[in-house]
Amino acid sequence: MKSKSIALGALAALVVAGTAGWFSLDKETRGLLATVPTNRDLLFWNQDQRDAAFRALDRLPLLAKHRVIEAGPTASPLPAGAPLALPVDVDAYMQGQRSAALLIVHGGKLRLERYGLGFDANGRWTSFSVAKSLTSTLVGAAIRDGFIKSLDDKVSTYIPQMKGSAYDDVNIRQLLSMTSGVQWNENYSDPDSDVARFNNHKPEEGVDQLVSYLRKLPRAAPAGTRWNYSTGETNLVGVLLSEATRKPLAQYLSEKVWKPAGMQQDATWILSRTGREISGCCIQAATRDYARVGLFVLGGAKVNGQSIVPDRWLEQATTRQADIGKPGDGYGFQWWTHDDGSFEAKGIFGQGIFIDPKRQLVVASNANWAGGASDRTAGAARTAFYRAVQKAVDDEAAASPK
Repeated sequence: MKSKSIALGALAALVVAGTAGWFSLDKETRGLLATVPTNRDLLFWNQDQRDAAFRALDRLPLLAKHRVIEAGPTASPLPAGAPLALPVDVDAYMQGQRSAALLIVHGGKLRLERYGLGFDANGRWTSFSVAKSLTSTLVGAAIRDGFIKSLDDKVSTYIPQMKGSAYDDVNIRQLLSMTSGVQWNENYSDPDSDVARFNNHKPEEGVDQLVSYLRKLPRAAPAGTRWNYSTGETNLVGVLLSEATRKPLAQYLSEKVWKPAGMQQDATWILSRTGREISGCCIQAATRDYARVGLFVLGGAKVNGQSIVPDRWLEQATTRQADIGKPGDGYGFQWWTHDDGSFEAKGIFGQGIFIDPKRQLVVASNANWAGGASDRTAGAARTAFYRAVQKAVDDEAAASPK
């Protein structure tokens, strides 16, 4: 136990010291830490390891490969507004979530900003699957820019190595809505699930790691007939995007969102073993910039009055395209949708961007759920918190002079 405590302390120090610190560690500690920062093992790290690593994935020696998402010279303002009178105990909520950050932006004004777990406004926290919604937005941009012709194009049109696989019958629309019908297991607690195994798959020579893994999967249902959540498919969207645009996704995201939307600092995007951004995961950014992502989408993804995506793209992307078997909820193009018109980006362990156009509301949050990747109790509490914020906004509007 003593050596484990020393190792966790060294990991925290490594967040500050960087790669040079790695080489100054004793051999025993370096050996223990070497088992921690791998893509597959991340799902099975303990709470202390996650607390240390989620704020520093791009600075851990064995997860150091990433690309920078460059911000522009000037950050868009997040002016402070009056504190929102919430009908919940925010401190208790954050403690239950193990929150690193919680921001509420309403009407363009920052009405709540709190931090925990020793995190602050200057740090970057990993997004996990929140990145999926940004990847979706880049698909819209690629269609607008002419790199992708249509959502009805087959995947194999852009990734010829998928020809002859189960994905040969799948189009881009079905990838975005996760209705490919290809078999995939997203069980985060199972070390033999696809989501746990694919990042450690050894590809055939000359074939992208993800393409190599996915093209071997069997078909489970006809394309377009069944929804099944699959991080692998979002990662395949990223491969398709980089093939179509001939640009790294980090560069394209910088050009289309990060710079024009006025993010406050550079972000990073973790790379796969074959050097591509893991598009279903792992953008490291400031929480204020996650809030700015929400505001950018809320405003129609516009730059100088012109949307970066086609007409009606956001309407389609953020409304139900697939039935997920839960009344009132659905799945759009990499966004979780609600029948009241709100929608959200969600990442495991408690990351999220909630957007409510009707109320001009954005809630950005980062956390490290005690119950693990898909903590149902914490997830339900977060949904209840979103509803409480909506109620607070409605109550305030009802009490305002007409």
